[in-house]
Formats: sequence, C-alpha cells, structure tokens
Amino acid sequence: MQQHELRPPRGAKKNRRRVGRGNASGHGTYSGRGIKGQQSRSGYKTRPFFEGGQTPLVRRLPHRRGFRNPFRVEYVPISLNDLGRVDGDQVTPESLRDAGVIRSVKKPIKILADGDLSGALTVKVHRVSASARAKIEAAGGTVEELTPRKDPEQKRQRGKKKKSAAPEAEATAEEDAASSDEASEDEASDAKKASQDKEPDGE
Repeated sequence: MQQHELRPPRGAKKNRRRVGRGNASGHGTYSGRGIKGQQSRSGYKTRPFFEGGQTPLVRRLPHRRGFRNPFRVEYVPISLNDLGRVDGDQVTPESLRDAGVIRSVKKPIKILADGDLSGALTVKVHRVSASARAKIEAAGGTVEELTPRKDPEQKRQRGKKKKSAAPEAEATAEEDAASSDEASEDEASDAKKASQDKEPDGE
C-alpha cells in the first residue's frame, strides 16, 4: 500500500449539515430547532448537569453531615508488643523506624496499651496513652512525651477572661456617663451664674 492509497474508514467522515437552505434540503424553516421553546432561541446555554427543572441528582442523593477538623493531628498507633522489636532499651521515633515498626518519622507516634512489656524501657515518643504509661512504669521504665500537652485550665481561663471583661467595660462606661453628666451640670450652673451677673449691668 502506498501513501496516496490511504483512505479513512467508512463512516469516519461525514458531510456538514447545512441548515436553513430551503425545505427541499430537509433542514429548512426551523433548521432542526423545532417550533418555539428555549432551545429554539439564539444564545441558548444550559449547565451540563441541568435536568430540565426537576430536582437534580446532586440534591436527591443524601450527603455526609458534619465537618472535617483542619486542626486534627493524626498519630501512628503502636502497641506495646511492637516495642520489643527495638534493639536496646531506648525507644525513639528513629529507633522504631530502624526496627521496621514504622515507615517514616514525619508523622507523630502514639503508644497504645495493647500487649505487655518484658523489660524496662525508656520511651520518648509524641504521645503515650494513660494505660500504656502505667504498664511501662510498672515494668520499671520511664516515659517522656516529645510534644507538650495543652493545659485544659488555660482554655477555661481564656473564656473567663472574656466574660469578666464585659462587666468591667460596662462599669467604665457607667463611670464615663456619670462624669459627663456631672460636667454638663457644672457647665449649666456656670452659664446660669454668668447670665445673672449680666442682668444688673443691662438695667
């Protein structure tokens, strides 16, 4: 086969439909648009998901409620049984990675109380559950969390400060109003005295 003998397959190429060229062409008068209606007008556009005015599919289907907390910290859970795979008595994110317990040290680690310990270990990770801490300390080990925990009392005090600031603001506003009233009374008395002093001179 030569290059000049190449032909497109049958049905691949079609003639362009020529509308508005008389009724004899089969596409005259209304040019395939039908009689009246929104789609027969020029400039007609619609959304791809428009369903003719009925309730669209995206509104007919149920959707998930709630929200996704952007400040949530996701920890890598590790059981106490996995700590036995670490060489030595020092448990750190790097030692867990070297032992093959975790893949990377980019995410924070949390020790859970699944299993038991056979010896004393010095655990230095980001979080340790209360029951896991008790088991580690009962075996003679120590626990050190790499990231400090937030004190819940600070959150409560923040709310109290905001509430206590409101009465103080009200008290200061009342004092300012009282001082302004006293000043206005003093000005009125001074003006009255001045008018009384001017009356004899006029006579």
